[in-house]
Amino acid sequence: MTAEPAVFAAVFAALYAAHELGDHWVQTHHQALTKGRLDTTGRLACLRHVASLTAVKVAALLLVALVCGIVFPFGGALVALALGVDAVSHYWADRRHTLAALADRIGKGDFVRLGDGFAAPAGTGAYALDQSWHIAWLLVTSLLASLGTA
Repeated sequence: MTAEPAVFAAVFAALYAAHELGDHWVQTHHQALTKGRLDTTGRLACLRHVASLTAVKVAALLLVALVCGIVFPFGGALVALALGVDAVSHYWADRRHTLAALADRIGKGDFVRLGDGFAAPAGTGAYALDQSWHIAWLLVTSLLASLGTA
């Protein structure tokens, strides 16, 4: 099973734009500050963030599919699966301690701790690793969602 390159490109572009919107504009201040806590409050904040982010991604994919005339095979089941994979990967990384532990394990511990998260949260090593993780999973998500379109 293969993917139509133009469909893959449109899906990736839609998911990337939706990621930027959902991760930075739609996410609430409370979610951003709380989602990494190691308690139920943190888990629920992260879950709410991922749910709203996924809703933005669904809306973006629907818009792109409508405007570009994309018909996803299998009734969109692969798209739903792909968005589920993306949501799980996003939740995992946004719990923060998980990504930090991975960074430590692969020798990126010093990088993940660069910068002051309160003074410049978007200028830290943790933010750079977080965003690169999410974008890499958008690639996987886009490929999976586009399967069967060629």
